[in-house]
Amino acid sequence: MTGAYGFVGVHLCRALVQQHWRVVAGHRENSPRTAIPGVIPAYLPLCAQPADWHRSLRSVECVVHLAGYVHRFGRQQHDIYEQINVGGSRFVAEQAARAGVKRFVFLSSAKVNGEGAGARPYRAEDPPEPHDSYARSKASAESVIRDICSRTGIEFAIVRPPLVYGPGVRANFKRLLRLAELGCPLPLGSIDNRRSLVGVGNLVDFLMTCMQHPRSGGRVWLVNDGEDISTPDLITRMAVLMRRRTRLFPCPPTVLKTLAMLIGRGAEASRLCDSFLVDARPALDMLRWTPPMSVDEELARTTADYMEQRA
Repeated sequence: MTGAYGFVGVHLCRALVQQHWRVVAGHRENSPRTAIPGVIPAYLPLCAQPADWHRSLRSVECVVHLAGYVHRFGRQQHDIYEQINVGGSRFVAEQAARAGVKRFVFLSSAKVNGEGAGARPYRAEDPPEPHDSYARSKASAESVIRDICSRTGIEFAIVRPPLVYGPGVRANFKRLLRLAELGCPLPLGSIDNRRSLVGVGNLVDFLMTCMQHPRSGGRVWLVNDGEDISTPDLITRMAVLMRRRTRLFPCPPTVLKTLAMLIGRGAEASRLCDSFLVDARPALDMLRWTPPMSVDEELARTTADYMEQRA
């Protein structure tokens, strides 16, 4: 597994160990940041030392490629995205093919489909419409992986999650947790959107399904929690779990987005105001997969972890 010590990777490693899998966790630093009990650490920098990769991949049947340079607001570093997300994916897929790996599971992003704002959920078969360097790099990585796996006979499964949250979440979702905790007045009362999310527990369960299920190979999968939620509802639920008051006052979303654009925060405002939906029905119908956790259960775990860290 690459990216084993990242947000999703740590949760996936722990779940696999609990299911008695033999897990080889690749890391790019001289030593892993955090030891994961039951996991075999392996120093495997991307795009370096193929011999080390070959030794670590002996007897490995499935590679889960989670490593990547993540999307960050205001940072369009095209070269880094290309180097890590595209070049790194090509390298890992090539090493997996040379080692005779049977299945390759790649964690992509629903941003490959677009930026939302429409009423219709994205479907896996929709033409990709990536809007930024990060999403374009993920789309390119998908194409590279499809090509290598098709030529070498490896089964592949590509998973495009929407926003992922759960214990240990960082970046954008952590900022929402902070807003809910503060209880300060927020101009979000007029927002009437719907956004698909996926808790890390549900995403991990789906990744494990893709690692094993005979029908998961050769496809792109969209995954969610099974319940779409508005931005005001999300903040309200988190505030209730934190025993904080919610103070949302009305402000037209168009005004909110215009003001945000003036201070260079237009993209963030769009994600708060607009809808973003994905259609996960193929996963439910074809793989008989159901999310093991509800939104409220995962939010409870997330807020409890956040408050513990704050304390």
